[in-house]
Amino acid sequence: MSIDVKYRVKDVATDFGMASKDITEVLAQYGEKPKSPSQALTAEELNVLFDHLTQKNQISSLEVVFAVQPKPVPKEEPKEAPKEEPKAEAPKAEKTAVKPAAAKTQAPQQTAKPAEPERKRERRVVDTSAVQVNTRRFDDVDNLVSEKVQNYQGGKQKFGGKKGQQQNKKENKFKGNKSKNEEQEKLRRLQMEVARKAPVTVKIPDEITVGELASRMKKTAGEVIKLLMKNGIMAGINQSIDFDTAEYVAVELGCKVEKEITVTIEERLIEDHEDTADELVTRAPVVVVMGHVDHGKTSTLDAIRNTSVTTGEAGGITQHIGAYTVDVNGNMVTFLDTPGHAAFTSMRARGAKSTDIAILVVAADDGIMPQTVESINHAKAAEVPIIVAINKMDKPTANPDKIKEQLTQYDLIPEEWGGETVIVPISAKTGMGLDDLLEMVILTAEVQELKANPNRRAKGTVIEARLDKNRGPIATLLVQNGTLNQGDIVIAGTAVGRVRVMTNDKGRTVKSAGPSVPVEITGLAEVPAPGDEFNAVADERMARELVEQRKQAQKDAAANAMSKVTLDNLFARMQEGQMKELPLIVKADVQGSAEALKASLEKISNEEVRVKVIHTGVGAINESDILLASTAGAIIVGFNVRPDAGAQASAQRTDVDMRFYRVIYDAIDEIEAAMKGMLAPKFEEVVIGHAEVRLTYKVSAVGTVCGCMVKDGKITRDAQVRVLRDNIVIHEGEIGSLQRFKDAVKEVSSGYECGISVAKFNDLKEGDVFECFTMQEIKN
Repeated sequence: MSIDVKYRVKDVATDFGMASKDITEVLAQYGEKPKSPSQALTAEELNVLFDHLTQKNQISSLEVVFAVQPKPVPKEEPKEAPKEEPKAEAPKAEKTAVKPAAAKTQAPQQTAKPAEPERKRERRVVDTSAVQVNTRRFDDVDNLVSEKVQNYQGGKQKFGGKKGQQQNKKENKFKGNKSKNEEQEKLRRLQMEVARKAPVTVKIPDEITVGELASRMKKTAGEVIKLLMKNGIMAGINQSIDFDTAEYVAVELGCKVEKEITVTIEERLIEDHEDTADELVTRAPVVVVMGHVDHGKTSTLDAIRNTSVTTGEAGGITQHIGAYTVDVNGNMVTFLDTPGHAAFTSMRARGAKSTDIAILVVAADDGIMPQTVESINHAKAAEVPIIVAINKMDKPTANPDKIKEQLTQYDLIPEEWGGETVIVPISAKTGMGLDDLLEMVILTAEVQELKANPNRRAKGTVIEARLDKNRGPIATLLVQNGTLNQGDIVIAGTAVGRVRVMTNDKGRTVKSAGPSVPVEITGLAEVPAPGDEFNAVADERMARELVEQRKQAQKDAAANAMSKVTLDNLFARMQEGQMKELPLIVKADVQGSAEALKASLEKISNEEVRVKVIHTGVGAINESDILLASTAGAIIVGFNVRPDAGAQASAQRTDVDMRFYRVIYDAIDEIEAAMKGMLAPKFEEVVIGHAEVRLTYKVSAVGTVCGCMVKDGKITRDAQVRVLRDNIVIHEGEIGSLQRFKDAVKEVSSGYECGISVAKFNDLKEGDVFECFTMQEIKN
């Protein structure tokens, strides 16, 4: 709709109480100067003029607008509409009409004039409803001001900048809809320009899906996927990418990147305060006692504590993991007695260095034994100083020099031989050397400067845990920092609860326990795992939520990709930069083979990965080997040996890779090929059954025939057989014959007797075990 409006320059001047000349000068600042006061103004010119007058003529209140205007000069005849305004008009009087507040300052001049006959004041009403003013353009002031008003005092500026708009200034008709659309288009262009100049700031977490990244950048998912494909990354809209990849994409698409820090429940719940030097006080050392069975670990602790616990134990085997606090000349020392080293190894596996000193007990009349070597490897892996206690020095067959010489083979050089290992001869039976041993423990602890902050929530490690049928879950905790109080909420691994009863190593109920103090607590909802870290927290609800998250994480970890290194994934781990060292455990039938295999394997190290044999031993692979391999991420290499039943089951639970060889060069070639990424596994060995030899007899035409009992699985005629004697492989070949009574059969199941002969092998004895297996092709 168009409206015919004739709003001339002189009409505007009259309505605003200004001279036409002033109106003309204002319009000339922004565009073409009107030719005469009678020229009609366009809607755009009126808008600019109204804006200018509004900004330049601010009023103090609305009362000024409705105040009585002073009488006009008699010479003016406002009712007439002259063709041209006289130049002799007094501009002061017109300005007075625009600014009534200034009338007081001009009053003397008016009173000096002769009195005029009073005339009735007339108010001119201007109908502005016919003029369409687009108010939407003021909605986004920032965008409009940046383009139009910022240059207000910078010089002249034309209205439209287009020839069509300049020609329309003389027209009296205009289209309201067209003007509205033009304003919206200008606003849209301004917004796009601002958005182009100001980059979007994107917050990116550690991981983000492609779709979410595109949404945060205000881009399409197709743009993100296209850029990823250009860089060799094939990711769908719902797939996650890491922070580095997402940052690269965002920067390439012109966005600013900020790292989104996600505060987890664990970070909010568990206190991570860094202790200052003023808060720290000296704490007691935590000492672990290790060594071979029957070498006197518990007897040594018994002598130190002046109590008798050894006599109540069956077969000389420690029946529980003990934690004891002993006063040594005014210095408190905490001792851990670890028979199977399970807690000690688990602590190291979780990165909790809960022990400060390791005492290695070696019998002077027995020497270095397999469990002694394992203890040395555990202590080295935990990076704790080792003090060697040569026990049983009261026996006439004691030979400490032999022990010292054997220790040098494991890089434990005595101090008197120029090394750094402290060696103390003792006798747990007579008490000889115990004072010297304790003195060396105190000196070693002083060198380490062990300190903790008792004035904070407790933090430590689970030493032992069990389920009591009357008291429920019971856990032995070692406080490493802070103070544990009765009633505290404790979270340990996937167990949570409130401390109900707290008992010290003397069996007395206590209310609190400080750093390096072991206590036994009740109140947990379930039994935690030995080696789990525990924390005292303030919010029980959040603690239970964190426990649920940890349980879910354990399930996910078990279901997801392999976490253990194997020869099959060794090269892939090397390519990812995760493998800098390949730890191996070597078990062989004789010591000579073990040493030869160790030396040969360590020679195949390259620039990317160093092969390190962390443990060698003689005999069958046992559960202790599996435990060490699991915590150290090692591969077990067996040479002419097999795992016992417990080790086999433990290896399957913990995903430990075991490889078995009968030729040293096969082991070397396979590991070397795996490091070069050329290992191509073809077959997998599947054990189908075991049979025990109960009786042997010789048959002239056949050889040695064994009467056997199938212990598990089944024995098949076409299977291969491995002859084990004390879990040592003495032969590997094929079954010559398989009979049930007098009939030849294809297979015999578990629990049945049968007769078995081995092709081309007759050195069979009672007690030997036939391990039958087949080779199955691995499907890639």
